[in-house]
Amino acid sequence: MAYDAADDGRRDFHFLYGRWQVAHRRLVARGVGCTEWDAFGGVAFCQGLMGGLCNVDENDLGEYGQGLTFRSFDVERQRWSIYWVDGASGALEPPVHGRFEGGVGRFEGDDACAGRPVKVRFLWEILDPGQARWTQSFSYDAGATWETNWIMDFTR
Repeated sequence: MAYDAADDGRRDFHFLYGRWQVAHRRLVARGVGCTEWDAFGGVAFCQGLMGGLCNVDENDLGEYGQGLTFRSFDVERQRWSIYWVDGASGALEPPVHGRFEGGVGRFEGDDACAGRPVKVRFLWEILDPGQARWTQSFSYDAGATWETNWIMDFTR
């Protein structure tokens, strides 16, 4: 039987390969009921590695510096692990894990924000071939409620 990589999810992020203009909206303060957003522009470049099992993107966040995302696909579990590297500290953040279903990628994990434990959720939506959206949300109550704190709109 011929192997079809499209069936297992390893091609899920192929839409992201290449250069993007990015419109960022980031909550000014997290976990304190803030409703004020900071908006700024940036650029991103994503490339696949190892036949699509991994990919990496570099993000230029303008005045906010840089960051790097590394994603790896676990063939056995058919899920992605996504890691963020902060450009200021060089620290590799704890991963989120998940997959695409129904055209939406949902990835969750555990982290800390200002010393508080949080659950982290990334949502990836492919809006059309030249547009995508990434949304980050934190839960400070073990997933009962979520606060969206960063939205990135990608356009070609």
